[in-house]
Amino acid sequence: MTQIKAVIFDKDGTLFDFRQSWGAWTKSLLAELRPYARGDLAQVLGFNPGTFDFAPDSPVIAQTTFEIAELVHAHLEGISHKALIEMMNHLAATAPMVPAVALPQILSDLKHRGLKLGLATNDTEVPARAHLSNAGVLDLFEFIAGCDSGYGGKPEAGQLLAFAAAIRVPPAQIAMVGDSLHDLDAARRAGMRAVGVLTGPALRATLTPHADVVLGTIAELGGWIDSLNAA
Repeated sequence: MTQIKAVIFDKDGTLFDFRQSWGAWTKSLLAELRPYARGDLAQVLGFNPGTFDFAPDSPVIAQTTFEIAELVHAHLEGISHKALIEMMNHLAATAPMVPAVALPQILSDLKHRGLKLGLATNDTEVPARAHLSNAGVLDLFEFIAGCDSGYGGKPEAGQLLAFAAAIRVPPAQIAMVGDSLHDLDAARRAGMRAVGVLTGPALRATLTPHADVVLGTIAELGGWIDSLNAA
């Protein structure tokens, strides 16, 4: 059995609680875009501003910043695509991210096991780094890639394979951890272990057919890796 020597994480819905964190971002974005909107942008984004709930097919869940902007911009007038991207990135960098678990403790425990850590997000890189820094865990990561870092976005495997190359660990010895099918599909394409977590909108039944294992949160990851490596 191949041992796990590194872990690459999705960010939103995996390290941070998706609904609490990105619900606030989406509500702020809708407020900023109200003067430019043609139609119901909340419906376009699959979002309920009253409950902070997202539809299962909401583009906010798994699509890249650029894909979301492309979709939204078609329903706006009086604002450029570039200005929209800048607005989205600014709101993302200042969004109140709510950790899904005690990140410093959990990630430090993984580092103490000798694991190398990476991040692959469909958010852009600058807000991603800000979120990790604010959570006090930026320095625990050897590699951070956003959708604008030059490797593409998930479900393609570019970010994951770049991590493997950067740390010189074969993909088969790396676990990709995420809360969406985009994450698990990227893991499969990269030849990595696919680990689902339930801190995002997706249900266990949705993730299980695509994953090697589905965990409640990343707090369970260390034990799973220990058992796998012992075998």
